[in-house]
Amino acid sequence: MSRLGRGLFIVWVVLRYGLDELVLTSFQKPWLRLIARIVSIGRSLDEPRGQRLREALERLGPIFVKFGQVLSTRRDLLPLDIANELAKLQDRVPPFDSEVAVATIERALGKPVSEIFVSFERTPVASASIAQVHFAVLKDRAGREREVAVKVLRPDMLGVIDKDLALMRMMAGWVEGLSADGKRLKPREVVAEFDKYLHDELDLVREASSAAQLRRNMEGLELVLIPEMLWDFCTTEVLVMERMHGVPISHIDKLREAGVDVPKLARDGVTLFFTQVFRDGFFHADMHPGNIQISLAPETFGRYISLDFGIVGTLTEVDKEYLAQNFAAFFRRDYKRVAELHIESGWVPAATRVDELEAAVRAVCEPYFDRPLKEISLGMVLMRLFQTSRRFHVEIQPQLVLLQKTLLNIEGLGRDLDPDLDLWATAKPFLEQWMLQQVGPQKLIHELKAQAPRYAKLLPELPGLLHQYLQRQGGGNEELMRELLQEQKRTNRLLQTLVAVVIGFSVGLVLVQLWARIRMF
Repeated sequence: MSRLGRGLFIVWVVLRYGLDELVLTSFQKPWLRLIARIVSIGRSLDEPRGQRLREALERLGPIFVKFGQVLSTRRDLLPLDIANELAKLQDRVPPFDSEVAVATIERALGKPVSEIFVSFERTPVASASIAQVHFAVLKDRAGREREVAVKVLRPDMLGVIDKDLALMRMMAGWVEGLSADGKRLKPREVVAEFDKYLHDELDLVREASSAAQLRRNMEGLELVLIPEMLWDFCTTEVLVMERMHGVPISHIDKLREAGVDVPKLARDGVTLFFTQVFRDGFFHADMHPGNIQISLAPETFGRYISLDFGIVGTLTEVDKEYLAQNFAAFFRRDYKRVAELHIESGWVPAATRVDELEAAVRAVCEPYFDRPLKEISLGMVLMRLFQTSRRFHVEIQPQLVLLQKTLLNIEGLGRDLDPDLDLWATAKPFLEQWMLQQVGPQKLIHELKAQAPRYAKLLPELPGLLHQYLQRQGGGNEELMRELLQEQKRTNRLLQTLVAVVIGFSVGLVLVQLWARIRMF
C-alpha cells in the first residue's frame, strides 16, 4: 500500500507540473506527440519546462533532487535549458528532530551523549537529504578536548530510497523502450550508477574510509585540508570527525578582504581536480560550494577545505589513460588523435571514418581555445560534443557521469573565483607531466621494481614446467633440456643485474633529492 500511495503521489506531481506533456513531446514518434497535445488541453503550463521539472523534483523529495543533480550532467540526454535549470537543484531539506539524532548517536556508540561529548550542540549546522551535522566537543583517550563535527544519518532512509529507486528503474525502462536514443544513452545503467553511490552514502563508515584515502592522497600537496576521521566514534549511522574552520568559498568578497589570492585559488582548484582524477583515479565527486571552504588560519592560509565525502568517483587505469590522452590531444589541437582514440576505445563503431569524426570534433572545440572562462562554457562544449556523439553513435559511459558532474562543478567554481582563468593553459603542464610519468623512464623503473619479485619467482620454475610438457608430448629431449638450463642461468644473472641496476638507480634518485633538500636549507 505504501508503494501504491507513493506511486499515486508521483502521478499527481507529474500531472500537476505537466511532466507528462514534457516527456511525450521529447519522443520522435508522431503518435506520442499527438497524445502530448491532447493531455495538455485545459492545463495552464506557462512556466518554462525546465523550471517545471526542477520544481516537480523538489516536490518529490530528496532522492529525486539528487537524481536531478546527476541528470543535470547528462547534456547528451537533456536539452540545454533543462540541464541548466536542473543544475540549480539544492538539498533544501529541513532538519529532523534533534532528539532522534541524539537517540541514534547513543544507540550507535553505546553510551549517553553526555558521556561521549563534553558539549553537544543540538541545533544542526547543516541538513541534507541523507544526514545532518552537529558540532560538539569531544574528550579523547588522552583526556584532551577537541572540537568535532558529528554526522548523523537520517532515520529509515533505506526503505524510502529503495522504493524510489524501484520507480526510477521502471521509468528508465520506459525511456529505453520509447526513445530513439534509449539504448545508446543507457538510462538503466545511469539509474544503476545512481543506485550504487546513493547506497554508498548510507554507510558512513564507507564515507569515513573515502575521506581517509583522500587525506592520504593529498598529503604533501599543501593545497587542501581534509578532516581527520575519529575511528573510535565511527559507525554506519554516526560519523565523528575533526571540525574544520574556514570561510565558504562562495563568500569571495570576504576572502579578498582577508587577503586571499583568489586567482591562485582558481588555479589551485584546477590542480586539485586533475591530481585527484589522473594521478590517483580517486576524486571528490560532490564539489559544490556548500562542501568547500577556505582556511584563514596562519599556518594553512589560503588552502582549500574539503567536506562531505559521501560521493567519490573512481577511475580505472584504462579510464585514466584514455581520458588523459584525450585531454592532451585536445590541448595540442590534435583532433585526428581524438578521433582515433574514440575508435580504439570502442566507444564508436569500428567502421567510423576518422576524417569525418576529426572534422566534427574540430568544429566543436576550435572556437573555445585561447579564451578565458568568462567567454566559454564547458557545459556548452560538453553539450555540443554529446550532440556529435549522437551522430556518430558514441556509447555513453555511465562510470564517467560523476566525472562530468565534477568537471561542471569545477567550471562553476573557476568562473566565480577568476573569470579570466585560462583553463587550458592551467591544465596543460600538469597533463604533460602526468603523461611523461606514464610513458617515460619513471614508469619503466616503477614497473620493473613492481614485477621483479614475480619474475624472480617464476623464472626458476620454467625448466621444470617445460620438462613436464615435453614428457606429456611423448618424451623429453636431453639436449634441449641442457640448453634450457644454461638459458635459465643466463636469465637469472641478467635478472639479478637488472634488479641491482633498478635498486641502485632508485637509491641514487633518493640521494639526489636529499642533497637538493639539504642545499635548500
